[in-house]
Formats: sequence, C-alpha cells, structure tokens
Amino acid sequence: MAVASIRCRIPKVLWDSPIRRSWSSETLRPQYDAVIIGGGHNGLIAAAYLQMSGVNTAVLEKRHVIGGAAVTEELIPGFKFSRASYVLSLLRPQICKELELKKHGLKIYLRNSSSFTPMLEDGVGGKPPRSLLLGNNMEETQKQIAQFSVKDAQAYAEYEAFINRMATAVDPLLDAVPVDIPSLTSSSLRERIRSLRTVKPLLQTGFKLGKYIPQFYELLTAPISKILNHWFESEPLKATLATDGVIGAMISPQAAGSGYVLLHHVMGELEGIKGAWGYVEGGMGALCQTIASAAADHGASIFTEKPVNSILVDGNGTAQGVVLQDGTEIRSKVVLSNATAHVTFLKLTPECSLSKEFIKEVSSIDYTSPVTKINVAVDRLPNFLAVPSNDGISSSRLIAGTIHLNCEDMAFIKEAYEEACQGIPSTRPLLELCIPSILDPTIAPPGCHVISIFTQYTPYHLQGGKEWDDLERNRYADRVFDCIEQYAPGFKASVIGRDILTPPDLEKVFGLTGGNIFHGAMSLDQLYLTRPLPSYSNYRSPVKGLYLCGSGAHPGGGVMGSAGRNAAHVVIADLKRS
Repeated sequence: MAVASIRCRIPKVLWDSPIRRSWSSETLRPQYDAVIIGGGHNGLIAAAYLQMSGVNTAVLEKRHVIGGAAVTEELIPGFKFSRASYVLSLLRPQICKELELKKHGLKIYLRNSSSFTPMLEDGVGGKPPRSLLLGNNMEETQKQIAQFSVKDAQAYAEYEAFINRMATAVDPLLDAVPVDIPSLTSSSLRERIRSLRTVKPLLQTGFKLGKYIPQFYELLTAPISKILNHWFESEPLKATLATDGVIGAMISPQAAGSGYVLLHHVMGELEGIKGAWGYVEGGMGALCQTIASAAADHGASIFTEKPVNSILVDGNGTAQGVVLQDGTEIRSKVVLSNATAHVTFLKLTPECSLSKEFIKEVSSIDYTSPVTKINVAVDRLPNFLAVPSNDGISSSRLIAGTIHLNCEDMAFIKEAYEEACQGIPSTRPLLELCIPSILDPTIAPPGCHVISIFTQYTPYHLQGGKEWDDLERNRYADRVFDCIEQYAPGFKASVIGRDILTPPDLEKVFGLTGGNIFHGAMSLDQLYLTRPLPSYSNYRSPVKGLYLCGSGAHPGGGVMGSAGRNAAHVVIADLKRS
C-alpha cells in the first residue's frame, strides 16, 4: 500500500477521518451476550439487529475507524476517499427502513447517467470520438446505442426487462437463510418440520421465474459473453455490460459463471429504482456511520483499535468469547465474525477445536483477486476527447456515472485477464472510474475532485517471484494513468496525489484474504448452499456459538448487508432455543 504525493496545491489541514468517533463512551466490559469481530457494514448491521432484540452486543474493530472496506479516509488533506468500496446499490431496502438509516443521516446522490464509455478513435467530420452513454431514460439510451447498432438499440429495452425479471426473482433468496439440508435430512422430526420454512424462499423464486427457469439457469451458468452475444452485436455495448460480469472476479467474459456475477451486480435498488447506483454523501464510511449510529442508539457498544487475537473455545467445543491482542478476555454467549472464513477459522479459532477435514475445506476456498484500487486527488475534472460539447448534455453529467475505459471490445477484457493469469499486470487494464465529488461537494475542496479507479486485472503473485513493492505499485499506477491520458489528455497534469491498493494491500489493510473484495470468489461452487462451505451455509460453524456474519457467508459480497441481517436472525433464534 502506498500514498504517493505527486504535488499538493491544497492548504495543509488536519488529516482525520470523518467517522473517527468514539461510538461508546463506556469502558469495554468483560462480559456481553454477543461479541462481533470486525466493524464492517455487515458486523454493524448484525449488531443493530441483535441489540434491537435485547442481545447485549459489542463490536470490536481492529482499525482506528469503523467501516471495514466501506470506509471513508482523508488520505490527502481536504480529500475524503471511499478507499475500498465506492458506490452503493445492493444495500437491502428493508435494512434502510428497519434501521431508519435516513433518520441517522444517510443521504444518497443518485447518478443521472449510470455509465459512460468513450472510444479511442479519430472523430469524423470534425466531430469528437464516439461514446456510449447509458442511463435511466430508455429513449436517450437507445439513441446512444443506435450510434453503434440500430438493432441493439431496439433489443436493449427487452434485455433490461429480462435482467430485471431475473434479479427480482432472486430477492427472496437474499433475505433468508439457505435451505437447511442437514436438518431436513438427518434431524429429529421436530427439526425437520421447523427447517421446512427454509425451503419457502426457494419456492418463491421458482414461482417468480415460472416459465423463465431455463433462462435463469442459463444466466447462472453461462459465460456472460454467450448471453450478450445472444442479445447484441455491437462490441462497445457488449463490453460495457460485460464489466458487471467480471468486476472483482478473476474471470474473463468467456468464463462459465460470469453471467451470475453480472446478475449479482444488478440486484440492487435505490430510492425505489431497480438497478440504480449512487454515491453516499461523505463517502461510503458515512453509510457505516449511520448504521453504527442506529446500533448505538439501541444500546450496542462499538469500539475501535480493539484487534482480536483469538476466539475462546471451551473443552466442549463452544465459543465463550474472544481474547484481544493485549491479552484482555471478553466473555460472551456467542461470537459473530465479520472476517473471512480463512481469518476466522485458520487464524482466530484454536486449531484443536476444528476437525482436520474442516480445516482442509476452509483452506480450499478460492480467494483469488484481480483488483487494484487507486484513489486519486485532482485539481480539475478530466477532459475526455469523446465528450461532445454541443448535444445539450453537460460534460459533468456525462461522467457522473461509471466511466469505462479500455472497454471498446470484449476481446480487450479477455486479453487483460490472460496476462494476469501469467502473473503480469494487464498491459491494457479494465478501468472503471467514478468521480463522486461531481455530485457530493463534501468530499473535496472547491474546484477539486476525488476519483476512484477500480482496475483489473492484477495478480496477487507477480511473475518471476516479484513482490508488490513501491516500484511495482507505481509502475502499474503509471500504466493506468497513461491509459486515462489517452482518453483524457491532461489528466496526469491534474493529479495532486494517489493511493494505490494492490491485492496484497487490500489483504493487509482491510483483512480481505487474497485481496478478494467479496470475502471469497463469487463462483457457482461458492454460492448459496456452498458459501462458505457445504453444510455450513446457514451462518453457523462447527464451533457451537460461533457464527459468520460477513460477505464470506450467503449471499456474498458487495455492500448488501444481507449476511449481517440474516446471521443476526439465526443467532437470535438459537439464543431463544438455548
């Protein structure tokens, strides 16, 4: 991890996170009903629901600031970065409602255009290069697509309806525990009857899909390239849409299962608009601030700079609390871990408490990551060659959504992926740029902006045994900046400073095993009944009283909150039965 200050024209101010706050004025007590390891969004959500049900809960965050990967940090004076996750859509609407997050200060800026893909080409007849703008207005979007294919423009509305139908059908599965196979097949009659309720969400999804079940199955299992080739012919449109099928995943558009990754990224909803994405005022850390505020209002205790060293397990194989790195013991009836399964079971849980077979299974979870995140402070907006100046659309509106670079053709994405498979950071990486300061004036000084650059593909292990040192980090970041410069000349001259997070950095700073932003690959063998492992997809673990509540559990990654909410409900039910 490196913060490279290229130059700074901003007056020096106090460096401080906007959410570095002592949520609990009380002293950490030696006993709670529940202890949650990690103050990421899922851990905070679990704390809020537990506390609302009367379960006295403490959240222990190792860093100086809450939020996990959904955090705001002021790394360069005056610039507040959503350092890891950077856009919001997947957060479940019922969580916002039940925790009254707007009452606690949540404010979201909806993006008027969702996607902007400029072309690297010479303009014709004095016109600028073409670009593809996708947004909420279907007529405008179809007009944009028609530049590349009239046929695609006509098909786009039907495609959107198809994707929305698939995403809506999955809703019941997101908000419930997966089918409890062990209880259905081997428990007492009473347990079997009780576990039948876990089948209901699956049936609801089936009923919603109806005659479209075969198409749903194809979307889950097929390469996204196959799906998009069925619908469209123009490469800029296909490549732009394909990014949702590979983002954060070490796969290419031609890989089986990339269709599900796309589906996962269109499941969201903001302000009642399906599939909409937006920026949180104050950055993603402000979202976690509102969740923490809701939890604290109900009585939850939230502590920072409290790294957990190990989980206490008694001789009967039951979790009894945690031990902090300073040796302090905190006892509890249950322990919830917001960390990855790898960290939870292989680093925090005593090895003698787990079977060799379970340890072997946990060790086999795929955490491969292709992601390097670069946060940039600039003194002006990038000036894209492909932004027309006479079509009535302001340049700031055009680039308020996600800017896709090196996305003119799916073949470019495949080539970038294949290089990374050989340990080589992509020569022409897939880039997604977001400039939230266009809509949110609170995160940058006047006239300046923050840019989140989500890049792939970058391997965790470099070819030839090289390490991701400062030289390699900056060499790759320079390559990314060179790419942006091609589309927006003058970009490099606008840069004030940058923060570079390669896969090993994401692991070190945020505890993301392998640098994987989803707490484990979102591949078909690591979803639903097998997330994180077969027989342990219901948030419980082999250690009684120890639960997973993070993105490594169902339904997976993204700032969704379902894992935290679902896990809390499982814990509450178990405590009532005990």
